[in-house]
Amino acid sequence: GFRFCFWLLVLAKIRTPLKPDALIGYKCERHQIQCPKFIRNASSSHKIIPHSYLSKHTSNITSSCKNKIQLIITMSKYTILMAVLFNIKASAIDYGVDVSFPIHHEKASTNYAWLPHNVEPKNNPIPDEYKDMPIQHLPDRQTFYQDFLQGCIDYYGDRGSACIETERDRVAMSLRQPQSMVNYTDIGFKKIRAPEKLFNLLSSYWEKNKGNQKEERWNTGNTYTNHWAAPTKMVSVEDTGLRGGGFKLKQEIWNAAKDTIEEWTGNEIKDVSLYGIRVYTEGAVLAPHVDRMPLISSAIVNVAQDVDEDWPLEVYGRDGKAYNVTMQPGDMVLYESHSLLHGRPFPLKGRYFANIFIHFEPIAPDGNEEGLPMYIMKGSLEESRWYASHPNGRDNRSKPIEFSTGSTAAHRAAQDGDMKVLQTIAKKDESALIEKDSNGWQPLHEAARAGHTEVIKMLIEFGADVNERANFNKGGTALYLAEEAHGSDHPAVALLRNLGGLSIGPEL
Repeated sequence: GFRFCFWLLVLAKIRTPLKPDALIGYKCERHQIQCPKFIRNASSSHKIIPHSYLSKHTSNITSSCKNKIQLIITMSKYTILMAVLFNIKASAIDYGVDVSFPIHHEKASTNYAWLPHNVEPKNNPIPDEYKDMPIQHLPDRQTFYQDFLQGCIDYYGDRGSACIETERDRVAMSLRQPQSMVNYTDIGFKKIRAPEKLFNLLSSYWEKNKGNQKEERWNTGNTYTNHWAAPTKMVSVEDTGLRGGGFKLKQEIWNAAKDTIEEWTGNEIKDVSLYGIRVYTEGAVLAPHVDRMPLISSAIVNVAQDVDEDWPLEVYGRDGKAYNVTMQPGDMVLYESHSLLHGRPFPLKGRYFANIFIHFEPIAPDGNEEGLPMYIMKGSLEESRWYASHPNGRDNRSKPIEFSTGSTAAHRAAQDGDMKVLQTIAKKDESALIEKDSNGWQPLHEAARAGHTEVIKMLIEFGADVNERANFNKGGTALYLAEEAHGSDHPAVALLRNLGGLSIGPEL
């Protein structure tokens, strides 16, 4: 350790030019060092760790810290890691979008801090290719991203172009949606300890059913997780085939989280989306994104983990800077998922990380569920898009996105398993049997969720696509909905499989 520090100081003194984007890692296993204050308090319910901790671990070092800290410092042309045994301060390195992962553009920044125009700007004009590109303090993230995207393309083969389209959609949405949203908190996120009742529900369910994880099926070209390299798994809270699973548990989880989020946002809210405990595996990456509406006021709870090092949630605050939020089991991050960019762009190091996403939508103070949602800014790009998809200016949002509104007679009949009504509708207008409601659900989705096998058969005979996804091709397929509601052994699940159904879940 001493020799390591000695030579670092020598190098610092002679200001030896170093390889540009190199990172040095050093584990302080023998030395008792004092952690910076914000790291020392990381487990506190109200502390958030900024991403710049990567360069701050050497700040204000003394000899009393009991933690093992891995020091990872970015080195530019004339800078170097300061010695662990000396009280030498390191400068902070903050960054925004397009540094760790493409967010507002389709490539990560290659504008390295060691390039001449960044080291000596007075004597070196900025080349055109680097204009308006953020300074890159991290190692080669563009190559990492290219490998990430190529992995998706290779996995899907002839359908690999869908990966590129998904990425373009993610970037476009990351640009468009946040600027069109009404925000309800000052910084957009907050780390706390989960309410005791909520965590007890989740941890108990996990312990009973962690051995019954099901691999998730993603739609073709989905790039929100690198599922082709690190498959995600799900312990559904709706699966009645699991111990304690079902809609009763799902509602209890919503209820246990609701008051906390209402207090944080200052809004009355209603349940919108809750699937189950998602299990990420070694090497997993979650691309930074914003959630699709109406996932507005949300929470992530760390249920369990087996990791070699923290797998931080990277969020972008209202100041435009990236923050690294680390979580231990029982930690809960509240976040405005419709406007706050969030992801995990650095690969998971460990066996698994199990968390659950709990989503709500604010309720208008006057209780009016029609017209432009209260969280879309008037005059924004999203207002125009909303009216384009709702030409009559009406929006029935009386139920959550995965619980269809049943806005037509065919939807209600499919929910109820009423074959007579469906046959009457078919005589008048067969197209009504495949019509989508305001949430993008067809009657088939309602029949699958309700488990009505005869209705499923009839709707498919009248032209319903067994693999049509709900929520305007962003939600689950009929088979996925049936499995979530009834488990894998239900007759409706067997029927849909025999008819060629695929179990594809909703997008994040």
